[in-house]
Amino acid sequence: MTAAHRLPNLLLDFGGVIINIDYNRTLEAMRALSRVGSTIGFTQAAQSELFDDLETGRITPDGFRQGLRTHYDLHHATDAELDAAWNAMLLDVPLERLEYIRELRREGYQTALLSNTNSIHIAVINEMLRREYGLQQGIADVLDRVFYSQEVGLRKPGTEIFEHVLRQMNWQPAETLFIEDSIQHIRTAESLGIRTLFLAPPLTLTEALPAALRAFPHPAA
Repeated sequence: MTAAHRLPNLLLDFGGVIINIDYNRTLEAMRALSRVGSTIGFTQAAQSELFDDLETGRITPDGFRQGLRTHYDLHHATDAELDAAWNAMLLDVPLERLEYIRELRREGYQTALLSNTNSIHIAVINEMLRREYGLQQGIADVLDRVFYSQEVGLRKPGTEIFEHVLRQMNWQPAETLFIEDSIQHIRTAESLGIRTLFLAPPLTLTEALPAALRAFPHPAA
């Protein structure tokens, strides 16, 4: 393939791009567990240090649960209740998105996942994907490579995790398209010279990505 026709590399977020997410479901579930109606410090745009620590592997799931109990008056909640509330935000993974990513790979696109996530969520999502779609390794069966924040020890919107992915994949920023639904992560990617597709709701991957790929600027031959 010539430089003039090189396909862009595709770097995809997970939540809100591949899997549907409703953050309010977790906020409501946690509030229902709190005797004083505490609201946890977690949203799409920002979160407290407890959640950062979980997503970068600095604390274990047990440490996270204890942190929830301590910080949000959830002392009476069981591990199972806390996990259920934490996982309440996770909705479905539409089959059409998985099939579209597979088709892009067949066409020659390189693909990678970059997700701020944690072992509690990943275990549930990948079990769902095994059960519903037969993906034995979960989402890793659909992409060339997956990068989870809790395994890398870094998270978006920091520049370091983007730089790590580019190095590991041997990708150039200008030849990479990052698909994401959080604007603060989009801004970091753009600051590094990565092309971006902001999936602002109600846009979806299968609706917006085809046009973005057609419009992707190719280098001169």
